[in-house]
Amino acid sequence: MSNFKTLVDFVRKNSPYYRQLYRNIPQNCDDISAYPIVDQEQFWQASANQQVLTDRFHNGIVFKSGGTTGNPKFSYFTPAEWNHFTAVSGRGFRHNGVQAGDRIANLFYAGELYASFLYVTAVIDHAGVGINYPIGGQTDIATMVEMIDKLQINVIAGVPTTLIHIIAYLQQHPHIRPNIDLILYGGEPFYADQLDAIATVLPTARVHSILYASVDGGELGYFDAQTCANGEHRCFDESTIMEIVDEDTLEPIIEPGITGRLIVTNLNRKLMPLIRYPVGDMAQWCEPAGMTDRRFRLCGRSQEGARIGPATLYVQDVATILDAFHDKLKVLNFQIVIKHYDARDQAVIHIVPEKIIPGEKAQRQLAEQILQHLYTQRSMLRDLIDSDKIHPVKIAWCRSGELESNPRTGKTLRILDKRLGA
Repeated sequence: MSNFKTLVDFVRKNSPYYRQLYRNIPQNCDDISAYPIVDQEQFWQASANQQVLTDRFHNGIVFKSGGTTGNPKFSYFTPAEWNHFTAVSGRGFRHNGVQAGDRIANLFYAGELYASFLYVTAVIDHAGVGINYPIGGQTDIATMVEMIDKLQINVIAGVPTTLIHIIAYLQQHPHIRPNIDLILYGGEPFYADQLDAIATVLPTARVHSILYASVDGGELGYFDAQTCANGEHRCFDESTIMEIVDEDTLEPIIEPGITGRLIVTNLNRKLMPLIRYPVGDMAQWCEPAGMTDRRFRLCGRSQEGARIGPATLYVQDVATILDAFHDKLKVLNFQIVIKHYDARDQAVIHIVPEKIIPGEKAQRQLAEQILQHLYTQRSMLRDLIDSDKIHPVKIAWCRSGELESNPRTGKTLRILDKRLGA
């Protein structure tokens, strides 16, 4: 843990946020469990106020990792940190089944401060296997398929939302059948109906994760084709400390098979440090403690944010948006329910008002106003709906007691993922 102690000493000295967070921790403490887990809302608020960074940011690269237009979340990397992030990921990429000579279509999103396209481009370069065809996720589907077919691409990589649109196009054009050996996805999971559709159209294609990473959390895990089942990854021991903790007590979970919140400490990021940062996913260990690059299984989203297709809707963002209507609506409680049908995701925001809004017309009008404000704040949701990649967000008015809660603690589940059984 000497690398951890060195990192903590550095951030205490140079980051106002962490200095305050660790004010009651002894200076010589090298026990990671003694340090508090980051509160995401407080972390990003401090970041917006320039309290997280350890130095003036004067060269490097910036990405957007979510948030509303009024509360954006930006991740900062020095050139060395970005190179390390992609190089370590590249070493993990070599384990996922791509072979020398494979032709890889990079269909991830670029522009608007998205990281995935540039990240995957750099990862393939560092991995030294395969030939990168940087097509991009914003390309028209017909053009995308034409390029894949004519260039004899045999590996396609992108978010499931894009990949399923390709499958739908191929279903409508049965004379086009590119020879795809491997489908690599990231950013969101695949569900059973989507996998069935792929198997029908491209029966010989293997489907699994490209890598497990995020612009805020960094490199989180790699897929090893020899030992990982779908949904499983191995830790990057060389650069991260991965923990799974009980969602309520925050106590570390050591034993395999017990689900908890996934927490990351990135040992390389010094400009914008991430120490015991909640990734936003639930997970469980698949192997005993002490294994190198210990294998873990993802088990859905935690309570920080809901993944809807390739977009994330944060609980705090919904709370802020509802607060903008405080003159019309007093909210007692709310819950984000995620569904999946017709090969697309949908978010339904269940709202418990202090007083029942009289009349269905008034309820519909207020719901529409809230949704329009949401789309203004999170334009990516509107874009995904317009391109038929997710279902429109809905508002459901509820009574107290109708929201589902944790059966053990009684706490309202802010995010209820109904897709897990899909």
